[in-house]
Amino acid sequence: MYDSELVKDILENLLWAIDQIGKRFDRIKKSDDFLQDDTGLEKLDSICMQLINIGEAIKQIDKITNSTLLNKYPEIDWKKVHPVKLFQ
Repeated sequence: MYDSELVKDILENLLWAIDQIGKRFDRIKKSDDFLQDDTGLEKLDSICMQLINIGEAIKQIDKITNSTLLNKYPEIDWKKVHPVKLFQ
């Protein structure tokens, strides 16, 4: 068995990260918007960090649950939800 409260906390943090990404994209209409000024670059940096956080959170959940939770959802290619894979 695993610590379901810890997994729940990680999932709540994951949802928060997803919400932050949505907020950061609010005024971004095209990729060049990130490059127009320092504010755009800061948004890009912030979004990238949240994507990394999401990938790490999923790895952590998989470790805590001994791969039992994610395996219940085989329709998702979990190996692609990894920080390094997100940018390839």
